[in-house]
Amino acid sequence: MAAFELKLSSAMKTFRSRLPHLLLAIALAVPTAAAAQRMDPVYIEDRLNQLQQAITMLTGQLEQLQYRNQQLQQQMEKMQADYEYRLDQMEKGGGRPGGAPPRPNTQAAAPPPPAAAPPPAAAPSAAGGADQLYNDAFKKLQDGDYAGAERGFKAFLQSNPKHVLAGNAQYWLGETYYARRDYQNAMTAFAEGYKVYKASPKGPDNLLKLGVTLAVLGRKPDACAVFAKFNQDYPRATDLQKRRVEQERQKNGCG
Repeated sequence: MAAFELKLSSAMKTFRSRLPHLLLAIALAVPTAAAAQRMDPVYIEDRLNQLQQAITMLTGQLEQLQYRNQQLQQQMEKMQADYEYRLDQMEKGGGRPGGAPPRPNTQAAAPPPPAAAPPPAAAPSAAGGADQLYNDAFKKLQDGDYAGAERGFKAFLQSNPKHVLAGNAQYWLGETYYARRDYQNAMTAFAEGYKVYKASPKGPDNLLKLGVTLAVLGRKPDACAVFAKFNQDYPRATDLQKRRVEQERQKNGCG
């Protein structure tokens, strides 16, 4: 239990240490109303893109914290099960306290029943290595090392295509391209994320960003078709995602 609390505290401390930087980036990205009147549309659009990127990174931080919390809870449950098993074995082997001592048996004692086998140990897995690979790639993305993040997410997806974070990794791979204005590769990455990891938590984001990228590439009819498909495929998407889709529809003149 103490180890669990220590790990959870460490995860929260890491998140809190990075939160001010993200909030500062958001604050710097939002122009004042007076300043906005003096700004040209291109500058405003660039600032809004910076704001969206900062919010996206903050969302990624929250997703990582939630995933780590789930892992720590699973570890605690395993530790609890192991503790209960060991306690049960000690109680079975300790006799009956307060009871009469056993009478000596002159006959040959029957062989004791075999002790219950302990729970099978979990087979060694590469989960820890996979998580570290993902975290390293995400850290590079946060630091603005988009080429390094691209390599990291590609390596993660190559070796862990069925991992619970694979859909997230595919989405962030697309973001590494989008941040560098490599919209063609970004479109391919987001489309792959929607196709392969449609049911993952990042499925809606992959489809949304696919539409945004198509619009940037000048393929507005295709972008509008993607936005129209969003509510059909993800009726339970968050309000924020639905609002973003509606904003993109209006921005691109979708009917």
